[in-house]
Amino acid sequence: MDFTRLFGEKRILLFDGAMGTEVAARGGDTGVESNLRNPQTVLAVHQDYVRAGADMLITNTFILNHISMVKRKAAVSMREANSAAVRLAVEAAGGKLPVFGDLGPTGELLKPYGTFTEDQFYQCYAEQASILAEEGVDGLIIETVSDLREAECALRACREKNNLPVILSLAYTSSGKGGRTIMGVTVKEAAEAAEKYGADAVGANCGDLDPLGMAEIVALYKKSTALPVIVQPNAGKPKLADGKTVFDMQPEEFAEGMLACLAAGATIVGGCCGTTPAHIDALRRRIRPAG
Repeated sequence: MDFTRLFGEKRILLFDGAMGTEVAARGGDTGVESNLRNPQTVLAVHQDYVRAGADMLITNTFILNHISMVKRKAAVSMREANSAAVRLAVEAAGGKLPVFGDLGPTGELLKPYGTFTEDQFYQCYAEQASILAEEGVDGLIIETVSDLREAECALRACREKNNLPVILSLAYTSSGKGGRTIMGVTVKEAAEAAEKYGADAVGANCGDLDPLGMAEIVALYKKSTALPVIVQPNAGKPKLADGKTVFDMQPEEFAEGMLACLAAGATIVGGCCGTTPAHIDALRRRIRPAG
């Protein structure tokens, strides 16, 4: 699928919102076996995002790479877990919406800070990307990465193993000094990597920034690359309440804040942690008030 054709006549593409926090809010299991243990809950979340007006769906595969599954002592295979996730998203899409396979970070560090090599990271992402492609996704999205070398491994693996559109999205903790991830990656560095390794779009999700903070990241990307820019903020900055991380920005406030991201030049928008179908619906009403 040609990435530019996904836009069609739409100037702005609307992705869905959070999966993990929404499944948890509905009482579902958010672990590596989520798609197998509570498929109806996952399916219902996807379907609610379709009803909210999302143009594309993202599979519930964020933690389903080999390294992450081994660490979590998964009782199911990678293929089984990822295949189930794709089936649920495709069913919800009903042949009307594209489905993007989600690849999250490994949760580990590369040498010399950790024990893994770049080849191990590459193979990890290549395996998951291949499974997602074989199961029928229309594109791939690498999300919430904070290390530049990991982002490059993931992007190379996705691009070299198939011809699907690939989106690269990093998690930023600061919009100052050129934008910074927790590992110190700047927006300019991410944009350069995206262009070098053939990403079809690049941007930001999750992290510690609310929609207004993310708008500053978008502006930095627009200065650094001609690629389409994606932005998927959390429902506000993460807060601790009773020992739990919560996101308390309400749908209308979220949608209003996202207008700044659009004004800064984002052309693909959605939500991350804490966002719900209501947040996506509110955003849709801002960008397509007549539909």
